[in-house]
Formats: sequence, C-alpha cells, structure tokens
Amino acid sequence: MADHYEVLGVARDASSEEIKKAYRRLARQLHPDVNPGEDASERFKLVTHAYDVLSDPDQRARYDMGGDSPFGGAGGQGGFGGFGDIFETFFGAAGGQRAGRPRSRRERGQDALVRVTLDLKDVVFGVHRDLDVDTAVLCETCQGSCCQPGTSPVTCDICHGAGNVQRTVRSLLGNVVTSQPCGSCQGYGTTIPYPCATCQGQGRVRARRTVSIDIPAGVETGLRLQLPGSGEVGPAGGPNGDLYIEVTVSPHEEFSRDGDDLLATLEVSMSDAILGTTTTIESLDGPVDLELRAGVQGGDVLTIKNRGITPLRGTQRGDLRVGVHVVTPTRLDARERALIEDFAKRTKAPAPRLAEFHQGLFAKLRDRFRNS
Repeated sequence: MADHYEVLGVARDASSEEIKKAYRRLARQLHPDVNPGEDASERFKLVTHAYDVLSDPDQRARYDMGGDSPFGGAGGQGGFGGFGDIFETFFGAAGGQRAGRPRSRRERGQDALVRVTLDLKDVVFGVHRDLDVDTAVLCETCQGSCCQPGTSPVTCDICHGAGNVQRTVRSLLGNVVTSQPCGSCQGYGTTIPYPCATCQGQGRVRARRTVSIDIPAGVETGLRLQLPGSGEVGPAGGPNGDLYIEVTVSPHEEFSRDGDDLLATLEVSMSDAILGTTTTIESLDGPVDLELRAGVQGGDVLTIKNRGITPLRGTQRGDLRVGVHVVTPTRLDARERALIEDFAKRTKAPAPRLAEFHQGLFAKLRDRFRNS
C-alpha cells in the first residue's frame, strides 16, 4: 500500500497549502487528458485518493494513526486486508528492495533473435553475413545517464537516497515499522528533474544497426548461433543482452544433405550405361570428372571423396554420393528398333523373372545412399 505522503511527494508535517500545491502539480502532469498512458492513469488515481485523505483533517488524523493501513482498512473501516496486505505491512511491497538499498536504473538488456536464410553452398563452406538488426542502442545524447546534457540525477528529498521509506503505524499488534519503495523516486533513491529529450529518460533508443557474423560451415535448419553482448542495450545504458542467429537452409534443386555427405542423382543413357563413359558434373565447389564403368546399373552409387560438407566441429569434409538413374528411351525409329532387336538376339538375354523385392527406384537409391 502506497504511503499518501510519498505519493504526493510531501513531508509528513506538510501544511494543507503544501499538500494542495503538490496535488495540483501532479494532477497537471498525470491527468488522462494530458497523459493518456496507463501508468499515468494509475498514478493519477493514487494521487487523487491521497489528496482526498490528506486534505480532510479528520481523515488525515485517522490516517496518521494507522486508520488507512492494511490492518485498519481504507477510510478507517475495520477488517483485515488478507495475508498479502499483512506481509506487505511487515516486509514492504512485493518486489521491493531491501531497506537501505536503492534500485539501480541500469539493467541488463533483453536478448534479440534474428533469422537468416542460407543456400546449401553456404553450408558447405561457411559464409560471412552483415545483418541489419532493429534493437535498442545506447542514447548518444545522454550516453545512458537518462539526463539532459549538463544535468544529473538528484538525491530524492523524501527518502534521502535510500530508495525506500519507513513509517510507523499503530495496529492491533502495537506499533509496526514498515519499509516500502519510495513513491517519489520509485525506489531509485534519485530523481531526474531534466530527462533526456532524445530517449525520454530511458538512456536508450530504438535504432537499426548492422552486425557482422561469420557463419561456420556445417550449420543446419533450426540451429541457433549465440553472439554474447550483441543484443539490446539495457535501460540507463545497462549491459547488452545476447543476440541469437537462427538458421534456415533453403532446399537445393540438385543436391540434398545426409549428415556431412551430399546426395545427387545422375541420369545416364542406356548406351552410356552399357558401354561406359566419362563425364563432368558441376558440384557445389566446381566441376568434377566422373567415370562410369561399362555395365553400370541403375541404383548404383558413385562416391566422390571430400566433396561434401565440412562438419560444424571438424575439418574433414564429407563425400558427394551420386546415384545412377539409367534412362530407357521411350521413342525409337525403325532403324533404332531394328538395332535393339538385333542386339537382343545376339546377347540372348534371359526372360523377365521375379527377383528380390524393392520399394521402387527411389527407395533403392535411398537405401544404397545410406549403405554405401
């Protein structure tokens, strides 16, 4: 429960005129027509209630005797205010600091999260990125002091820098000394008579800044990289939080990832599969010569060493594994058909027969990729 004298920012022996002046000054600042903020509205209610009590001699006398305490009830009506009020009376408001120790305006800033999308090639080699981050940065005008240049915080004249005030109230248990955060300085022990106009007395402003980061090879979708101290600056120039970079890897048209290996499918004509050939394919880090032996079968996997992904914690690259897909022609002219028929007669190939069951070509390729 806030102390009415603290709310109005006056001493306990203040005269009626001083109480009236304090109320008028605060009312002009906090009236909803002038300051529509929710915090200002709540403070305006507290100020109004405090003035209603202290401006009436009878209510003020009862309040000074503890009639408006949690034990006496608002306006001197009897009844206990519940366990929360009792604890507040003995130990101060919830969340308040220990007696004699004011709050610090400087607090650690919040962590920030930035999402970045990478190509598969970036994952193979790692990449440098400059990221634009919209976050809180130190106010250049006041450098985190929260004050207009040339001014500084002043010691609160209500709590005298302690950040909390003590009051003695009479209750059913006798005189009880309570300690609560000072309502005039909000527990900081100091007030800022001239807040910085740039940051509105916060010591920080919102701004866009650029963060440079070297993203290592081997990252994968969902991985978060932590940059300590690169997040938001705290209130009053407090220490920065951390910045987290969340990675998403875009699908590639020709390659896919299997651990540290890269997978690809190579389409081979029937004649090249029969006779064998040498070809050049474009890997993610340049052209690679690939030799197909004569009689290569559909579903065979050719391994090219050290053309895969560098692991996140290691130096030995994975492999590039290429699955062979033999393409059977679907349109033949008369001469081509005759040649094929002649070839069939000469080779006397066995008739079609049932063989070991497979889940189709792609399942066969997948299994061979994993087991090769």
